[in-house]
Amino acid sequence: MADKLMQPTWDPLVLAAQLQKIAKQSQTLMQRFLSNQPAAIKLGIGDTASLGFDFFELMTKMMINPAVVASAQIDLFNDTLRVWQKAAQRMLMLRAHEADAPKDKRFKHPEWSENVIFSFVKESYLVATKSILSAVREVKGMDDATARKVDFYTRQFVDALSPSNFVATNPEVLTATLQSGGQNLLRGLENLLVDLERGNGRLSITMTDLKAFRLSENIATTPGKIVYQNELMQLIQYRPSTQEVRRRPLLIVPPWINKFYVLDLQPKNSFIKWAVDQGHTLFVISWVNPDQKLAEKSFENYMLEGPLAALAAIESATGERNVNTIGYCLGGTLLASTAAYLAAKGDDRIASATYFATLVDFTDVGDMAVFIDEEQLVSLERRMQERGYLEAQDMVTAFNMLRANDLIWSFVVDNYLLGKEQMPFDLLFWNSDSTRMPAAMHSFYLRKMYQQNLLARSGGISLAGTPIDLSTIKTPTFILSTREDHIAPWKSTYAATRLYSGPVKFVLSASGHMAGVISAPGSKCDHWANDNLPPSPDEWFAGATPHLGSWWPVWDEWVTQLDSGRVPAREPGGGKLTIIEDAPGSYVRVRWAA
Repeated sequence: MADKLMQPTWDPLVLAAQLQKIAKQSQTLMQRFLSNQPAAIKLGIGDTASLGFDFFELMTKMMINPAVVASAQIDLFNDTLRVWQKAAQRMLMLRAHEADAPKDKRFKHPEWSENVIFSFVKESYLVATKSILSAVREVKGMDDATARKVDFYTRQFVDALSPSNFVATNPEVLTATLQSGGQNLLRGLENLLVDLERGNGRLSITMTDLKAFRLSENIATTPGKIVYQNELMQLIQYRPSTQEVRRRPLLIVPPWINKFYVLDLQPKNSFIKWAVDQGHTLFVISWVNPDQKLAEKSFENYMLEGPLAALAAIESATGERNVNTIGYCLGGTLLASTAAYLAAKGDDRIASATYFATLVDFTDVGDMAVFIDEEQLVSLERRMQERGYLEAQDMVTAFNMLRANDLIWSFVVDNYLLGKEQMPFDLLFWNSDSTRMPAAMHSFYLRKMYQQNLLARSGGISLAGTPIDLSTIKTPTFILSTREDHIAPWKSTYAATRLYSGPVKFVLSASGHMAGVISAPGSKCDHWANDNLPPSPDEWFAGATPHLGSWWPVWDEWVTQLDSGRVPAREPGGGKLTIIEDAPGSYVRVRWAA
């Protein structure tokens, strides 16, 4: 059996013919791809047109202070020498292979460490990457915004050049190519063509089996009804699963950058189902996927036709004026704005507010800042005005670039080099089901909040003629942040604890922007808690206690303390609102088109 495994499973002549076929098809594909590209490449919501000036400034500063480059070169020489020495010792059998667990997921295949040649390729790349990034980061004299942008796009560059991304230098791909006679590359080419076709000439990477999930059948299955709708949203009321429910209803305001059902993926990880099972009369906003007709819809419209309209509808459905609320990401930013608006009006309908991974102080937004300078905003606004909206794929690309190795290059290797078919994964299916952004709303959001940080200032913005001041919010507040969040960095979300005037509880979940939120009981996602709220997030974390398991029961215990009793279960349509259609509704079924 062992001898049979050693036999070559490929014919060199067949392989050569296959590779020649791949080369011809690749040439045709590249010509087609390039013919669809504009002069300036758009990377998500960013624009590469101004990058030349940023890197010119970098080179100028390097010339002024050549010691930085010299130091990096010396370090690179010494590190490279050590790599050569280690490889030579292994090749001459003077040094045994030292097995260690790979820290970089790109190099998890055993051959990257066990094979001396590929180990040398990997180590050479890593020391070169270290040298390039250290040289860039040590340059003095650039303003913070330019320095961050140069660092970000340098990382994009070195990540793209990883030896794991190329056929000739990836041992797993080479093995698959030899064993299959190049069939993996042909399948990969077919996958690439499909993704380009799906993106209408732009690369739209398939991350999961998109045919494996069907709304209301095996995803977003919690039973409920649409009981209200307007131009911007449908309101879902979920069917109770308990004989009694809490008197105070619960409203969830999701982001409209993505669709609401991240909170209702599968029964085992559905926050929506779990909340219903805890006895909450649950209402969830399902935002429309806007087109050109809604181009002038503003952030103010999203408040008036979103949470404010939902609060009025909930009162008609249940007879209850006071409502517990949850806002997720951009939905949380809208919820905080709404709470301040109601506080200014003396309106107490929001009885409690919970925020999932939400920014309201945009002082430090992490790598998202590289997309928000004046030149790029002007370019983005021009693109949005042409269509009336921001294309969904632009936001997807921007978010993916924040974790390029995990969300771009790993799929490039699997899809296009190894020719794999993607496995079903509910979270990645949701991640691929993005929405467009109305031009007026998105311009206001990026400029007033991301760029100018006016929401954190008293009266910095006005909505419906009312100045917004977050410090007037006295509502009990629960803030849930996630430790590995690349969209809403947790230390930035912590700033909200200094803005609200009411009692605040802050909890930090492990994992990232989505996985840290949908960490159901029984999952391995832990959390940290600290009832004290010192000025800095580092102080908070130093005094925090780690806890095993989900944070969901912690939130439920917190909101239960604010509860006002129980009532018989409420069925959708049992109040003054009539049923429009079954959940998840028709708005959520509208997919984006690139």
